[in-house]
Amino acid sequence: MDKQELLAAVDSLVRPDGQELVCDRARHPAGHVCLTASEETSLPVLIKELGDRYGQLRNLAAGGYVDPTVTEQTGLPLLAPFGEQLVEMRAWTCGGWWIGCGTFRAGDGVRLVVLVAERAAPSPDKVLDMVPDGLPEGASWVDRVVAVTGWPADRAWVVNWAEAEARLGTVLPGDYKRLVERFGYGAFDDYLGLSLPGGPLGSIDIVEFNEWWAQWTEAHNSNPWEPYQLYPAPGGLLQWAGTEQRDDFYWLTEGPDPDRWPILATTEDHGTWHRFDGSTAEYLYRLLTDPRQPFSTARDFDTHWFESYEGVEAESD
Repeated sequence: MDKQELLAAVDSLVRPDGQELVCDRARHPAGHVCLTASEETSLPVLIKELGDRYGQLRNLAAGGYVDPTVTEQTGLPLLAPFGEQLVEMRAWTCGGWWIGCGTFRAGDGVRLVVLVAERAAPSPDKVLDMVPDGLPEGASWVDRVVAVTGWPADRAWVVNWAEAEARLGTVLPGDYKRLVERFGYGAFDDYLGLSLPGGPLGSIDIVEFNEWWAQWTEAHNSNPWEPYQLYPAPGGLLQWAGTEQRDDFYWLTEGPDPDRWPILATTEDHGTWHRFDGSTAEYLYRLLTDPRQPFSTARDFDTHWFESYEGVEAESD
């Protein structure tokens, strides 16, 4: 198969109604399918293409060395078909499947292979309040988000909170402010981006964005957010994050204490609302780690990251 045929085959196999995974290669175990690449297709090109589609990769084998810590939960189904023949293997997750791309020894040469393997679903009984490795008991939710994304703990982004809050007419939740100061402009799992006050070109300014929508609602005498109203209406919605897929995340500004504001999440059509009674950082942590949480990325990725966009706009100019 050429590159486009391989990518189309992978897309077909990882659909929710995809076919049963049965490999036709001799002595290969059940639960996966191997796809043979043409000689014109290169490993670096496939890695880039799969990374663009499925996000952060996991390196399972390189230069003939296989990571000895790999388990069923971290990619072993991609290694099992090849044993000692394996040379390279990169892995991605997509729902209930592993996607692998690598090389293995065959005869006098090395061959390229792409495969899709079944992935065990995360247990619904998994304890999600566990503190990530390296953190003390009682670590803050912000520190947990930092740890689970592998983000440098010493990164800092300076914000004039007094100016932003004076313009909005309200104090903002404390752990949201700490998240902004720690991460800045970018996206978690290339999915969710925080709205920032006074952010760089390309970011969404939390003050200007919410002001614009409030003015639009008044000018058009329309409220697509029913049964809710937008801030600054009493108890109104104040958006603090969003995605390219137009999933939106709001605080319900009810009560005098911003740290106790509930979170509401919805899609672009505002047809269904999901409420979370907890802090902003706790919600973000659970969004990354709890597959039962609506809009969670844990159903697609078993590792999580923050992609910084600072400097991207300037470079593109």
